[in-house]
Amino acid sequence: MIERLTIYGSYSIGVFFLSTDKYVLAPHDTPKKTITLLEDILNVNVITTTVGGSVLIGVLASGNSNGLLLPYYSSDDELKYLRSQLHINVVRLPSKRTALGNIILTNDNAAIVNPNLEVNAKKVISDTLNVDVIPSLIAGFKVVGAVGVATNKGCLIHPLASEEELKNISNILKVKVDVGTVNAGFPILGVGLVANSNGALVGGLTTGPELAHIEYSLGLVGD
Repeated sequence: MIERLTIYGSYSIGVFFLSTDKYVLAPHDTPKKTITLLEDILNVNVITTTVGGSVLIGVLASGNSNGLLLPYYSSDDELKYLRSQLHINVVRLPSKRTALGNIILTNDNAAIVNPNLEVNAKKVISDTLNVDVIPSLIAGFKVVGAVGVATNKGCLIHPLASEEELKNISNILKVKVDVGTVNAGFPILGVGLVANSNGALVGGLTTGPELAHIEYSLGLVGD
């Protein structure tokens, strides 16, 4: 299933939500109607929260079914609350880089990260998410989590990515990978797309052909 969504009057829905096959994180003031839509489409429980006091959860946090990574300045209360709700590894990442959703592209099989990430941070990512961590650029970008969206069924990345990159990312994440856009030609997919193996939500400007391509590429056709 795939649906259009707008929040706070914005089509950049990916900056506000984090989705995995076990949970979705949403801003604490997300309307009830939106929470219902998220649960219906993604078929997992929605946990409302802040990350570092911010609603920009999709930018600041990164996770998969095994764990959740938060920036170093996340509060003790946020950490305690998320651990109690999710019952998985919830860890602050020891890195000066705090936009974790922008620099980590992960599913339950592997994680691709900004090549400049600190060595100890890469180990924490691997231990927390229980995956191999591979440093790589995507289409020349270090913000691999912003220019791609990965689930356990498929992955979409920036349209300037090469065929070689598609094959490499497919081998790493162990899913089919394709290029695409969202919100009427916007290439930074993580900004406008929230997805897991069950469904996807896209920014309200996303065209019919983009919807069809996203649905097909993420293995959602017929779901």
